[in-house]
Amino acid sequence: MPQVRSIWNGAISFGLVSIPIKLVNATEHHSISFRQIHTEDGGRIRYRKFCEAEDKEVSGAEIGKGYEDADGSIIPITDEDLAHLPLPTAKTIEIVAFVPADRIDPLQMDAAYYLAAGGAPAAKPYTLLREALKRSNKVAIAKFALRGKERLGMLRVVGDAIAMHGLLWPDEVRAPEGVAPDTKVTVNDKELDLADALMDTLGEIDLTELHDEYREALEEVVAAKAAGEAPPETPEPARGGKVLDLMAALEKSVKAARESRGEGTEEEGAEGAEEEAAEKAEVTRLSARKSSRSTPKQTDGKKSTSTAKKTAAPAKKATASTRKSTSKSTSAAKKTASAKKTASSSTTKKTATKKTTPRKRSA
Repeated sequence: MPQVRSIWNGAISFGLVSIPIKLVNATEHHSISFRQIHTEDGGRIRYRKFCEAEDKEVSGAEIGKGYEDADGSIIPITDEDLAHLPLPTAKTIEIVAFVPADRIDPLQMDAAYYLAAGGAPAAKPYTLLREALKRSNKVAIAKFALRGKERLGMLRVVGDAIAMHGLLWPDEVRAPEGVAPDTKVTVNDKELDLADALMDTLGEIDLTELHDEYREALEEVVAAKAAGEAPPETPEPARGGKVLDLMAALEKSVKAARESRGEGTEEEGAEGAEEEAAEKAEVTRLSARKSSRSTPKQTDGKKSTSTAKKTAAPAKKATASTRKSTSKSTSAAKKTASAKKTASSSTTKKTATKKTTPRKRSA
C-alpha cells in the first residue's frame, strides 16, 4: 500500500468480526487551480475572517462550529458534542447487507476510498472478507460516519484491496421528472439500425488511453506566458453543414467514424458485394418457394379429378379462343385475296380500253 495519509481510522464490523482499517482516498484530481489576483498590479486577493461581534480578524484555532436556529440565534456545537453522538457508526463501518452489484444505481455513486488493513492482526479477517466478496459476486452495503454526518457506502473488491464507494442516500437522488422530451417521437427500425452501426463502428476503447486534453492545453498556455511568449492559438473547429435529417446525420457519422478508424472503400465494396449476394440468395429462395407451391399435391382421387376438371376448363377456353383467332385470320386472308383480284381486274380493263381507243390522224 502506498504511503498515503489516512483520513479516517476505525474498523469494519462484519457480524461479530471486527477488522481494523484506515480510510485512504482512492482518487485524486490533476486539474490546474488558479489564485485570485488584483488585475492592476497582480497582487494576491486573500479572504480574511473577521468576527462580527468584535470586528477583528481571527485565526483558524479560534474558529468553531455553530448551528443557526430559525430565529437567527447561533447554538455552539463543540467537537466533544459530536464525539458523544449516539451513533454505532462513529468509528465503525457497519456492514448491513450484501447485494448484487447491479442493484446499485450509478447515480448514487460518490467519492471512492481504499480500506487499508490496520496492522498485522487485521490481515486475516481483511482477506476473509475480500475473498467472500469475490466468491459471492456481491457488494457489501455499509453505514459509516465521516466529516460530521452518517453516510452510506458500498464495499467491493479492486485487485487485492477492498474499496468503498460513498453512496448518496436514496432520497438525495432527484427523480428525472420533466427531463425527457414531452413531444411524442417515433423512431423507426432503419434509424435504429444506423444507430447500431454507429455504435459498432465506434466500438470499445481502453480507458487508460484517454487523457485530459484541456489540462494539457492549459499547461502550454501557462508555460508560454512564463517564457514571455504568445500563447498558442486555438484551432478553429470544423464547421459542418446543418443537418436537419436524422438519417443523413447518422449516415455521415458512421462514414466519419469508419474513416477515422482507417476503414476505407474496400470494406464498403466488400459489404456491398455481401449484401448483393444475400439479395440474390433471397430471390432464389423466393422463386424456389413459388415453384414448389405451384405444383399441386395429389392426396386422393377426388382431389385429382377436381383438379383435372379445373385444368380442363381453361384448356377448353384456350382451344375456343384459338379457333376464333384462326377463323378471324382465315376471313382476313379471304378479304385480302378478293381485294387483290378486284385490283387486278380493274387494271386489265384499263389496259383493254387503252388498246381499243383509235388514234386521231393528223391532217
